[in-house]
Amino acid sequence: MENPLEKRLQKREEEGNLRQLTTLEDRVDFTSNDYLGLARESKGKRTTGRTGSGGSRLLIGNSSYAETLEKKIAAFHKAEAGLIFNSGYDANIGLLSCVPVRGDVILYDALVHASIRDGIRLSTARNFSFRHNDQEHLLQRLKMAKMHLGAEGRIYVVVESVYSMDGDEAPLKEICTLSQKYNAAVIVDEAHAVGLFGAEGEGSVVAFGLQEQIFARVVTFGKALGCHGAIVLGSQVLRNYLINFSRPFIFTTALPETALIPVEKAYKKLAESILNRIKTSALVDLFKELTSEITPSAQQGGNAPIQVIKIPGNENAKEAAEGLQKDGYDVRAILHPTVPEGSERLRIVIHAFNTEEEIK
Repeated sequence: MENPLEKRLQKREEEGNLRQLTTLEDRVDFTSNDYLGLARESKGKRTTGRTGSGGSRLLIGNSSYAETLEKKIAAFHKAEAGLIFNSGYDANIGLLSCVPVRGDVILYDALVHASIRDGIRLSTARNFSFRHNDQEHLLQRLKMAKMHLGAEGRIYVVVESVYSMDGDEAPLKEICTLSQKYNAAVIVDEAHAVGLFGAEGEGSVVAFGLQEQIFARVVTFGKALGCHGAIVLGSQVLRNYLINFSRPFIFTTALPETALIPVEKAYKKLAESILNRIKTSALVDLFKELTSEITPSAQQGGNAPIQVIKIPGNENAKEAAEGLQKDGYDVRAILHPTVPEGSERLRIVIHAFNTEEEIK
């Protein structure tokens, strides 16, 4: 799958406009956009980091700290390389808008996140959805996609490992098996799996041992890691390609060290969080057991902390959420058009810090 990316990078190099990240630290600054010097103000020691980066990473916002952190995170997730983006939304937009090109075909699960859909819309590739977690329909789409490929076209299959609105999990092993038969590249958004699945919270891809079969992963820092930002994991070729072609990476001010330091600390804590993962899992089991007794037809969800009670109708769902809020529970209603009409629901997210009494 890296071959077409390498060809486009080689063309850039031949044209003399290949972009590369550089770190020119401790120089007199005549480059950054930090006009008033406010980004240079720190709260004391160097380890607190600068409050601003001064520009894009291709201009002056890159640092040896950011590049070292990317290598550490990639190694944690058993990936060859990674590139940090300012948010999960930026990462999905940046990846999907530039990697699939005209002549390619994108197949995506019907329930993927809005950021994935927006990235697909910005791509010049043709795209088709398949029914949620429906392997038979994906197979039909894979067969159909071959008819729409260009001479050097590729198929990309885009899914989430854990879906944010329903809390259910993708059958990643089966999706990888199907995709391999059609030489399709699999892209997985791990936003709601990282920290919860895998021996040290590496996510579902590593938990199933599929890292060698996945073309790209998007890992966000704003969920279980409790920070901000995201990283796209894949090959070194993919990283170089995104540096050159991903507009949300190229044309935005980089995250400052003050945003990256908490990310590094959070990753160090993940390995120590096994008891929290066990506790969260036990609370999820308790919640599922109790709700299945009360509303077996309305409750759904996998083993992830995102649990759902469907209450059809926007007004009905809002009324239920408001009643819980008055009783002291922060539960939100998810309404149409965020979810299909008739599948409005309460989205209940369970945490390690919740108690059994709160669940009951």
